[in-house]
Amino acid sequence: MTTICLIRHGETDWNAIGKLQGSTNIPLNNKGIQQAEECGAFLIPSDYDVLIASPLKRAKRTAEIINSYLNLPLVEMEDFVERSFGDAEGMTVEERQTLYPNREFPNKEERQLFNNRVMAGIDKLAQTYSDQRILLVAHGAVINAILSTISKGEIGSRKTTLKNACISNINFHKEQWSVKNYNKIDHLTNYQHIK
Repeated sequence: MTTICLIRHGETDWNAIGKLQGSTNIPLNNKGIQQAEECGAFLIPSDYDVLIASPLKRAKRTAEIINSYLNLPLVEMEDFVERSFGDAEGMTVEERQTLYPNREFPNKEERQLFNNRVMAGIDKLAQTYSDQRILLVAHGAVINAILSTISKGEIGSRKTTLKNACISNINFHKEQWSVKNYNKIDHLTNYQHIK
């Protein structure tokens, strides 16, 4: 069985104030670095075979910090870069709602093309690392697209708000993906008081 542990990157300054990041390359803030450290300390090295990361700074740095605990082969994959939200990137929730109340952001990556890109990446992982245990550090929309596709829309995009540095797990067995769990935050001190 192939398994993928999906980890959302740690917090950035834009996350903290509600700015839409998309493909804008924003680094982790101090809280995000702490979250990545907590992920690394929580995960057990012998449970995984390879670490995959989006090349955007916030995901790559999260993966590097986690890997300082795990010492796994680290591979960057463009397939898991965050969705581009076009002209809305860098805007707060209020700014987006005022300018684009229907969420039709000019120059954004179309949802179906984005989903196809991400799921093609998942297919590559299943083929390249068949029967292995994969860690994948990516982004909120990326992970939600994966969860939504696998759950046939029951969870994921527009239904699930993924916390920074949360953990979700999916399995590939008998030619089919299934969601084991998602949005797990027990390992993070930042969120333990708001469970």
